[in-house]
Amino acid sequence: MSQAEVLRRVSPLWTFGLLRSELVTTFRRWRTLALLGVLAAVPILVGIAVKLETQDGSGPGRGDGGGGPAFIAQITNNGLFLVFTALAATLPFFLPMAIGVVAGDAIAGEASGGTLRYLLVAPAGRTRLLLTKYATVMTFCLVATLVVALSALTVGALLFPLGDLTTISGTQISFADGLGRALLIALVVAASLIGIAALGLFISTMTSSGIAAMATTVGLLITVQILDQIPQLHALQPYFFSHYWLSFADLMREPVYWDDLVKNLGLQVLYAAVFGSAAWARFTAKDITA
Repeated sequence: MSQAEVLRRVSPLWTFGLLRSELVTTFRRWRTLALLGVLAAVPILVGIAVKLETQDGSGPGRGDGGGGPAFIAQITNNGLFLVFTALAATLPFFLPMAIGVVAGDAIAGEASGGTLRYLLVAPAGRTRLLLTKYATVMTFCLVATLVVALSALTVGALLFPLGDLTTISGTQISFADGLGRALLIALVVAASLIGIAALGLFISTMTSSGIAAMATTVGLLITVQILDQIPQLHALQPYFFSHYWLSFADLMREPVYWDDLVKNLGLQVLYAAVFGSAAWARFTAKDITA
């Protein structure tokens, strides 16, 4: 039987089996568990810091914007705001760094470990394997974001009161509505990481060193974050994948401001399409020697 016939006979169940295997392998790694542990610890530290600071009755420092710092001032009134604050605190660096580590290791880690050729011996095909790797990274994006949100919700409920909350616009919404918006914000934050995930996967196809791929991805993340703060580059900044990350705060307005949210999601889709296509072109033409 030719290889083409074998590929045609690959069942969807085999594909799901490959995805399940990748997910189990990824989430069983100590590195992955350590990354999730660090992400879960951030809301705990923020919550304890706010609690200690406000024990004397004073409020935490107020921010001057509508994003994370403004949420901090509301945590003592409603623990649900710790979810928004934790996501705002982890999104600029901790979350994308974790995604960069997992995405950078996706292909390069297999090559450096000598297992990439064995994966391709199975009737998977390079395209199917690459899509499986990207799906695994995207699953990690969602899990990592939910870990931050659930940790923050738990700590917020333990340390602060819960109830109806006041939006950034000053209107009151119910606690159930607030929970719904918290879930929606977590999903938006996860979707905001698909661009860096595709970029990391592309870098992973460029080298056979997992460490080099991870370091390059995280290095690019830091570089883009720095460039996004330089006023002289204001004309280029709307095209940086991180520029609209904190637009999720607009979901806590009444009515919701959709402009920056739509720009953010559109930009992430564009990055995913460009670097996903580049990863596919590179990987399908790459000479696999390891």
